[in-house]
Amino acid sequence: MDAREKLSELARERGHSLAALSRMLGRNASYLQQYITKGSPRKLEEIDRRRLAQFFGVAESDLGAPEEISSKVAPDWVEVPRLPLEASAGPGTVGAAEIPFDAFRFSRRWLREQGLEPALLSSIRVMGDSMDPLLRDGDEILVDRTPRPFREGVHVVRLGEALHVKLLQAVPPDRLRLISKNEAYEPVDVAMADVDVVGRVVWKGGRL
Repeated sequence: MDAREKLSELARERGHSLAALSRMLGRNASYLQQYITKGSPRKLEEIDRRRLAQFFGVAESDLGAPEEISSKVAPDWVEVPRLPLEASAGPGTVGAAEIPFDAFRFSRRWLREQGLEPALLSSIRVMGDSMDPLLRDGDEILVDRTPRPFREGVHVVRLGEALHVKLLQAVPPDRLRLISKNEAYEPVDVAMADVDVVGRVVWKGGRL
């Protein structure tokens, strides 16, 4: 499999559009599509190739780098995309297009120790005060989209078009309780069928 086929396969398997990946690199939306389908450019710029390799968690040689370069540049850091979305800790926020505009860099070793797959992580911002003091307005949260059996914890969920960040509890039969840490907000019970659990919150960052 050559570099173009590998990149196309990675994007397809991980659910990322070529246009979104191109914008993550700071390129125009058709950059990677033209590279894959038309062979223009003939090869990726080194900085673009390295960033894509870090993002997908693969060796640079998989994306066309000479083996000697891949062996010298160990991908010790992973770039996790920041998405222009806000998960409301209040009444709910309608999400924007999921096109990365920036990235946070995490230690690959730390992610491995936490059992996290880089390609299934993304970062979004918290809006509102209903999760105070655990999560504050403006905090960045790392969301793990790995499919797992449900367990209680803080998750990002989608109700209709709105995104929320809440503590989830299972409530028999077939319902979920959305709990705010701020006691001024009452818990809300919803049918599981009406909720899309986007992912579990596994890290937070914000100003003191």
